[in-house]
Amino acid sequence: MITRRTVLASLAATLAAPALASPKTPSGIMELAYSDHSPRNMLDIYRPEGPGPFPAILDIHGGGFLTGDKRDLRVPRQVLDRGIAVVRMNYRLSSQSRWPAQQDDVLSAAAFLQKHGKDLGLVTDRIALGGRSAGAFLAVSAALSMVQAGWSPAAVVNFYGPMDFGSMDADMARLDLKVTRPPADSAQSVESLLVGYAVGDRRKEATAMGPVGRLAMMAEGVRLPPLMIRHGIRDNIVSAHQAEHLRTAWHRVDPLTPIDFQLLPDEGHGTAAFGGDKVLGDLASFLARYLVPVMSG
Repeated sequence: MITRRTVLASLAATLAAPALASPKTPSGIMELAYSDHSPRNMLDIYRPEGPGPFPAILDIHGGGFLTGDKRDLRVPRQVLDRGIAVVRMNYRLSSQSRWPAQQDDVLSAAAFLQKHGKDLGLVTDRIALGGRSAGAFLAVSAALSMVQAGWSPAAVVNFYGPMDFGSMDADMARLDLKVTRPPADSAQSVESLLVGYAVGDRRKEATAMGPVGRLAMMAEGVRLPPLMIRHGIRDNIVSAHQAEHLRTAWHRVDPLTPIDFQLLPDEGHGTAAFGGDKVLGDLASFLARYLVPVMSG
């Protein structure tokens, strides 16, 4: 179980991260080390035009926790045009380290931006966390840890992420879709490889480590950040019911926090609409609503 002590320990380690040392390119600040746990602990920063400072979204790639790279992520022009920087990060893959190393990396990157953000042209208290698929799981998980540690992100974005490993197979069975991935319960699933045990053998534990299970253990009235969710109804890798579970659990803990929730009727897992003008425009508007109005300077 992730506790305030483990979160703060992770942050303490981060504050001893390597000094800033990365060439600035016309398109951004590239390959900036945010921690020394792994050569993969790198991030890129893309800032809008203008003097800044800018609020930012820390964007986390997918890949089943086993593959993927920050370069796979598009830098949305819609977000930059609203005066919001985009930070893309890599994290340790499950073939390198088991959970919670991946969440620790997100916390390290967030703490690094908070510590060094002013020098990087960012508003350090206006940073959102977001991700796609496995990256969304990491974004939401890290956001909850930050809330518990008393330094909540400004907003959270979940694009088609798994949110409760223990219910993934049951959720998929409720859909009339052909499934091409191994069952999450099996020892060969990307979820089981992440946690180091077959999800089906330790279902309660697998649920408890994820966002839905952690929210179930939170007391009502804890203040949560605004949440944006987009998920495809035709997703045959992560059921859209996972998005519904997160919305319900988030709302139970904090009924007053805004939740921008949409299921896309004709979309699958990371299909075209998620990179299209409508969804990225919605993302930019959501971030602007909660990051831009209160930015300083």
